[in-house]
Amino acid sequence: MSHKEPKTARIDARMPESVHVLLVRAAELQGRTLSDFVVSSAREAAEEAIAKHEAIQLSVSDQERFADALLNPPPLSESLRQAAARHKALVDPS
Repeated sequence: MSHKEPKTARIDARMPESVHVLLVRAAELQGRTLSDFVVSSAREAAEEAIAKHEAIQLSVSDQERFADALLNPPPLSESLRQAAARHKALVDPS
């Protein structure tokens, strides 16, 4: 039974020597290779950036207003009722 290695990709980066020295020192302190340290750190930063972008953060008062709007929605306007009826007639004309 053969076990395939996962596909890998390569990235090259130019950086000031001072940054390289810093990364090497941090990797050594953690007992990791420079590549492992950089990939792991970049992955963590990428996941955090994506999570921050995808999450909606509301103040406490905005959370309360949002919850209140869900629990106590305003009545539908006549124009919205008419639009819903037109949509239903187009989508489900039965």
